[in-house]
Amino acid sequence: MKKFRGKRRYFRNLWRETKVNNYDLKIEKDSWFDLWHTHLDFYGYGNNSLRIRKEHMKANIALYKDFQETLQELEMPYQLWIEIVEEDASLDAIYLHTSNPNENNFPFKIDNVNRNCTIPTYLKEVINLNEFNVGQYKSESSTIYLIQKKLLEKREESIC
Repeated sequence: MKKFRGKRRYFRNLWRETKVNNYDLKIEKDSWFDLWHTHLDFYGYGNNSLRIRKEHMKANIALYKDFQETLQELEMPYQLWIEIVEEDASLDAIYLHTSNPNENNFPFKIDNVNRNCTIPTYLKEVINLNEFNVGQYKSESSTIYLIQKKLLEKREESIC
């Protein structure tokens, strides 16, 4: 893979201009979200370096907290969580889900989540385990870590 140049500018833009500090989550009276998600590391730069991956995880956590604050305006129950896919950083995402007209799948539940999993060191370095719950489940080809706040907001539902 080609060398990742301009990291300083890339992360400055990630934090200041593009995603985290100015991410405009559109909340209106009749808003709904059907497993809506966003990938901060869309190109998978974190696959090349653990340091880059951890920086994206920090941004995911900051954006999660921003979303949680913004969702105070939403007048319906919702689910908000982060998924970290161990094998591919480009699949790491923040998910938002509510009841919706597309499918009757709220609250969304993920089966077979191991809440007593061994948390990798790189996650422990980034996530405050006093503030967040971490669970693990396996899909067909991936190991996925679910991250959600321990103390959920008033209308926030657990994912597992």
